[in-house]
Amino acid sequence: MGCCSSSESKRDWKPLEERSCTDIPWLIIYILFCVGMACICGFAIATGGASRIIQGYDSYGNTCGRDNAKIEGVPLSGGDMTENKYVFFLDPCNLDIINRKINSIALCVSRCPATELQTYSDVKQFALNNGSHLCSYDISATRYTSHSDRFTKCPKLPVPPSKAVPLLRRCIPVDIGCYAEFAQAFITFVSDNTALRRVMAGVMASKEIIMGLCLLALVLSLLMMIVIRYISKVLVWILTILVIIGSIGGTGVLWWLYADHRQALNTNTTTVFGREVASDNVKALLIYSIGATIFTVILLLVMFFMRKRVALTISLFHVAGKVFIHLPLLALQPFWTFLCLMLFWVYWIAVLLFLGTSGTAVKNNSTGVVEYHMQGPLQYMVWYHAVGLIWISEFILAFQQMTIAGAVVTYYFTRNKSQMPATPLLSSMARTIRYHLGTLAKGSFIITLVKIPRLILTYIHSQLKGKENACARCMVKACVCCLWCLEKCLAYLNQNAYTATAINSTSFCTSARDAFIILVENALRVAAINTVGDFVLFLGKILVVSCTAFAGVLALNYQREYTVWVLPLFIVCMFAFLVAHCFLSVFENVVDVLFLCFAVDTKYNDGSSGREYYMDKSLMEFVENSKKEGRYKPDDGDGREMKPMARGTLA
Repeated sequence: MGCCSSSESKRDWKPLEERSCTDIPWLIIYILFCVGMACICGFAIATGGASRIIQGYDSYGNTCGRDNAKIEGVPLSGGDMTENKYVFFLDPCNLDIINRKINSIALCVSRCPATELQTYSDVKQFALNNGSHLCSYDISATRYTSHSDRFTKCPKLPVPPSKAVPLLRRCIPVDIGCYAEFAQAFITFVSDNTALRRVMAGVMASKEIIMGLCLLALVLSLLMMIVIRYISKVLVWILTILVIIGSIGGTGVLWWLYADHRQALNTNTTTVFGREVASDNVKALLIYSIGATIFTVILLLVMFFMRKRVALTISLFHVAGKVFIHLPLLALQPFWTFLCLMLFWVYWIAVLLFLGTSGTAVKNNSTGVVEYHMQGPLQYMVWYHAVGLIWISEFILAFQQMTIAGAVVTYYFTRNKSQMPATPLLSSMARTIRYHLGTLAKGSFIITLVKIPRLILTYIHSQLKGKENACARCMVKACVCCLWCLEKCLAYLNQNAYTATAINSTSFCTSARDAFIILVENALRVAAINTVGDFVLFLGKILVVSCTAFAGVLALNYQREYTVWVLPLFIVCMFAFLVAHCFLSVFENVVDVLFLCFAVDTKYNDGSSGREYYMDKSLMEFVENSKKEGRYKPDDGDGREMKPMARGTLA
């Protein structure tokens, strides 16, 4: 199972007609891990955690809507709450922001107060008329107005009208104005409640415009994936001009500031301290100017020598646009991935909440409230559950990458496009499920191994803020940065390993090794694609956001009654950027897969008889131009033509 145990000889990159299962031991490990996740969910349901979250429970350990068993040491536990199906909080507006909970005694009641109760007499009358007791169980309704503990064991006056949440059976105040303090803790620009109300009113009043603009962002993102192949050359020229102007202009400004400060120093007649400060500034500007000059020269030289390789990026963008025309279902891939992630995250959060109330009931002596704590080995289930969040999420993302890679590989290595499967994306998905789930499990586990310590160190760094040990904070931050860089490098290698698996049907480690060799052999091309290509895609995202924001300003301008535009426009722009990022990330993935296919194609084929290229005409023109300039020399290969992926072997 190790990555260093491969003893295979040098492989030929050939799209196989017969595929085989890869990394089966890792698939078994992954299945066993998922079974463990299911067992944790079953444990939470069996121990009553799920019922406590769904049905609700009071501060004395009673689950609402059912008969309860007695808890030792808690006098008010063990009540029959069959008729009391709703949870009522004595002080629903007392929010504990740090612990993210309502800091109030909770009771099981049969009905939520629909109208405001201003006095204890109103609370008493409500209990007598409806049978819903809003004070602690040890106080009878007839004593609500005279009991000595009514200020602590009865609801805070006035009792706001509330309504039961349909699924969770909690009595929540109808007027959410009491949560203004909680909202202000997160919205720092709000200085008073009226400002918050104006902003929220603007959002609610313009919800139709927001939905229309979000739909516009979705359409623009889809169009951008098709159009970007036509405007990529213009964007590359814009990038080149901006970089040249920025580097030369910045260096020139630094030298001008150095000359100006030096001249001022020579004519300076201020104090000795002032001359020392000015002298230090002159030395700093000289160092900055020299460093900027060296950086600019190196940058211009790199751009000069890589100018031809930028043409490959433009060609790949052009072919990627064609791929989306031939494989339109690729545009829907982000939807399926997002849906799968959302469903899993909802399940994960639900199980986490179940676990929070699945432990042993323990009475808090200071407050008298019953809390649930997991003791012994069971407390490690939360950590197991947390690892599952990362591994399974990475597995879902890896499945998307493998599916896209398989579909693009099928498109690239099929000479006659009419012989392609009717739905290459679905065929790729079926191949991945049938043969390569083990490879995805291994690749996603490697990312998980790096991500877990990075997240732990990030948490430690956040806890060290404000502490005096600056050296420890710096070391932790450096480790976090190193792990982040390692994670990004491994993620890029994983993506290319999945492409190699889609081509050769080899195990993860063999595919990663083969892909790494190809990437090293084409290091300059990889650098050009990852710099120029990423910037072009970034400009595409900015274009989508700008157009959406411009349309939003025009739409809101015709609705003058919406006085606060800040939050509606912010929501629209954030959604536009996220949508553009999702779609153009798929485009970037397609470009990376095409590049690896192109590198393999040029390594084993030279265009001669029997070794014809598979590539598109635009890529063929790039290769021909490279041959004329003497920059391209094909590998000798083995003299045999690579086998195309036939129709009958893709299902």
